[in-house]
Amino acid sequence: MAKKQQQQQHQVMQQVPSVGGIRSSFQSLVALLIAILVVATIYIRQSNEQLFQYWTTYDKTINGLSSSCNLFAGKWVFDNRSYPLYKEKECTFMSDQLACEKFGRKDLNYQFWRWQPHQCDLPRFNATALLEKLRNKRLVYVGDSLNRNQWVSMVCLVDSVISPTFKSMHNNGSINIFKAIEYNATIEFYWSPLLVESNSDDPISHRVPDRIVRVQAIEKHARHWTDADYLVFNTYLWWRRRQMKVLWGSFESPEDGVYKAVKLPRVYEMALQTWAQWLEVHVDRNKTQLFFISMSPTHQKANKWGGIKGENCYSETEPVTEEGYAGDGASPRMMHVVDSVLGELKTRGLNVQMINITQLSDYRKEGHPSIYRKHWETITEEQLLNPKNYSDCIHWCLPGVPDVWNELLYAYILEL
Repeated sequence: MAKKQQQQQHQVMQQVPSVGGIRSSFQSLVALLIAILVVATIYIRQSNEQLFQYWTTYDKTINGLSSSCNLFAGKWVFDNRSYPLYKEKECTFMSDQLACEKFGRKDLNYQFWRWQPHQCDLPRFNATALLEKLRNKRLVYVGDSLNRNQWVSMVCLVDSVISPTFKSMHNNGSINIFKAIEYNATIEFYWSPLLVESNSDDPISHRVPDRIVRVQAIEKHARHWTDADYLVFNTYLWWRRRQMKVLWGSFESPEDGVYKAVKLPRVYEMALQTWAQWLEVHVDRNKTQLFFISMSPTHQKANKWGGIKGENCYSETEPVTEEGYAGDGASPRMMHVVDSVLGELKTRGLNVQMINITQLSDYRKEGHPSIYRKHWETITEEQLLNPKNYSDCIHWCLPGVPDVWNELLYAYILEL
């Protein structure tokens, strides 16, 4: 009996791992976790590098500049001598949505940053030279409120060199027209946030949560652009959702239409293909120059740039200094769609120049209006106690970041 008990105890002892075995297994597990962490770190770094390279590419060669000059890759340099290019209070047609100083912003350093490409200099903006280039011509911005942000910037950039009696502003529904009378030139903005027809096309009452698009219909809008000499498009902000409801039919008889929810980015691609087909058929290649402004990033999550989780652009006063920084306020998938559509157009002999503002704007987390703007809605007591909750981290203060977008556009217009 005693011998049998000894045999059972011996078998149990064989099944229990030794201290050395436990230590060895633990070390192996730690080594495996470290290996996984190293691989993940390398992958993330490579992904960020690829994203950075993607945001700063596209055809960037301009006549008169070095072929190695990439206007979209560079850094922001503080320059309070030559910037801003105009003063907020002196711009006749400044928008209250973008006039951050007027609405109480005290830190004005956002006005003094100059974009410096690594291998060349961005041509200095010259309002008179641009107006001469626009003599007897139309420059038309088409898109959403970020394109309107850029349009207001351009109006302010040229405003100071035109006497009050030789300029005018006219608003008619979706189209806003600034005219430099002496030059017979217009700088216009046309509200079309999704480019194709949608139930958000009203320029005032357009914040429709249940968004519907007619992805094959664009003529209603496009007839207003047909004879423009310069067309500057954008569309991204209003597509930021998982899917969009598509209507095959008419908004005049919605009950007779066919509806289908289509996921992003496919529905975005469908709309851009309709836009591209219209351009291919209707644009006079000998007259009209085409531009597409890449997506403007938002700054809704401060932890992405090393800030506190739950915070946003509110109270930010400095740009991001880490070169290659890429937040999550822009979508590489959507950018690839634009790239593909523009590439197809180019193979068919129609060039749309991408103005790649995504990476350079991503650094500028402090450039947004935040709470310093006119509020069209009533601010509640609860919101006042927590201002970041109603901060605008999408649009941009003026003078500011969109002025650089226009400096890039200016470089192409003057040199093309």
